[in-house]
Amino acid sequence: MDAEWLRQLCLSFPGTTEQIQWGYDLLFKVGGKMFAITPLEAAPVCLSFKASPERFAELTERQNIIPAPYLARAQWVALETRDAITHGELAGLLRESYEIILAKLPKRVQEAIASGRSVGRGARSGAGQRKKTRGVGKNLSAGKKRKTRR
Repeated sequence: MDAEWLRQLCLSFPGTTEQIQWGYDLLFKVGGKMFAITPLEAAPVCLSFKASPERFAELTERQNIIPAPYLARAQWVALETRDAITHGELAGLLRESYEIILAKLPKRVQEAIASGRSVGRGARSGAGQRKKTRGVGKNLSAGKKRKTRR
C-alpha cells in the first residue's frame, strides 16, 4: 500500500474529499466526516479507518493491527505496517468504512452524494445556521445597561 494507491482508491468513492489536518495527517472524508486517516510523515501507524464492531474485534486480534489511538472507542483500527492487510482486503475494508460513515449522514446529504451534487459545509444539517437574537451580549462586558424592547 502506498499513498497514491490509497488516494486513488478513497477518492473513487462518491462524494469523498481529502484534507490535510493536524499538521501532517491526510484525511479522507464523506459529507464532512472522516472515514480514513494516513500520516504523511513517519508515525507509529500507517493508516487508520472506521470498522464495524464485529470487524473491529476481528481485526484487532490480528498481528500489526491495533485499536487506533484516540479513536478506538469509536471502533477505529490502525495498521502498524503497510503489509498488515492485502490490497484487496484493504480496499474492501476502506469501502466498508466509507459506507458506515455515509449511512450516519443526514438523508439529504446522502441523497446529494448519490446524485453527484456538491456537498459543502452548508449542506450538513444545521451547519452555518445561527439563531438570531436581539441585543444579547451587546456591551455587557463594558458594564453598560442592556436596553430592552417593549
